Amino acid sequence: MAKITLQDLRHSYLSQPKTDDDYALKHINLDWKDGGAYALLGPSGCGKSTLLNIISGLLKPSEGQILFDGNDVTTKTPDQRNIAQVFQFPVIYDTMTVYDNLAFPLKNRGTSQAHIDQRVTEIAAMLELEDQLNRKAAGLSADNKQKISMGRGLVRDDVNVIMFDEPLTVIDPHLKWKLRSKLKELHQRVKATMIYVTHDQTEALTFADQVVVMQGGEIVQIGTPIELFERPKHTFVGHFIGSPGMNLLPCEVNDGKAFFNKQQILLSGPLEQGIGDKKTEIGIRPEFVSLSKTDGIPARINKVVDVGQQKIIQTAVGEDAHKVNVIIQQDEVIPADSIFLHFEPTKTRVYANNWLATQDDDNNDNSEAVTR
Repeated sequence: MAKITLQDLRHSYLSQPKTDDDYALKHINLDWKDGGAYALLGPSGCGKSTLLNIISGLLKPSEGQILFDGNDVTTKTPDQRNIAQVFQFPVIYDTMTVYDNLAFPLKNRGTSQAHIDQRVTEIAAMLELEDQLNRKAAGLSADNKQKISMGRGLVRDDVNVIMFDEPLTVIDPHLKWKLRSKLKELHQRVKATMIYVTHDQTEALTFADQVVVMQGGEIVQIGTPIELFERPKHTFVGHFIGSPGMNLLPCEVNDGKAFFNKQQILLSGPLEQGIGDKKTEIGIRPEFVSLSKTDGIPARINKVVDVGQQKIIQTAVGEDAHKVNVIIQQDEVIPADSIFLHFEPTKTRVYANNWLATQDDDNNDNSEAVTR
């Protein structure tokens, strides 16, 4: 296991990049502690797979360094970096038994048979494959094949990091939750440094202790799942995480106060100075908006969506019909006539040019800063 440090990384697939737009990774500085569970989260094309390939040694960055425990490994090959990687599609040998597939990485390194038996037995038990060790891999289901692929990454106890590149892509939806839970359990048991790459927020938030959210080749926020949900530092994080995502509403800023639909909106803290000439928006998650019969922001209901234990109320505010989503409990009564919206002040913030501009809870925020 190792602490991983990325210093001033940039990467372009062009031979002579000239502008930031020519870079798949624009400017990355990052520290991952030894033994942590991390996720790289973002949409397709955001640079997460490029970053994964750079860390694993499959790709050399255009600029910057990769350090493992302080040692520069930028020019080293994947085997020299001592990395295990699990890919989207199961990498196994169909003609081999489950036992032989799991034992293969150890046999290649001349490990003693006694240690191979011990490790294969341990990993098979963790993955619930004990009763299939003597079966040929060819006849197994897709989820069991991917378990074997995961096991091949876990069976070595000397790796610096185990990397998962969207490992649940080919798994049936009803089985994904089980493998997600299994991965989390495995990390807690083996205590290896793990990096999980995905575009699926549920996978990232349920697996990782720290999530790195990427957009357009940049890191926009690093934090725990709770930090990303409750205090997004960028509008993309607010929009990308949550279902539905954070409400973003145009606002005016005057004398340190924010106004939406000509009404002052109470905020979680004071605003940063000098944001009056920037595009300013109020960010509030649907979970922190409530309905009122008497006071607040006048709105009208466009649609009610029943999602089980909760309802999503789609409302419109003002002449411009600004959309505001509200999440309420299933048994909550929806007013029949006019409604008003109330924003929870401690969860209401202003964003200037997409970045958080409300100074609140800074002493309690453990997420890492992102240079901008």
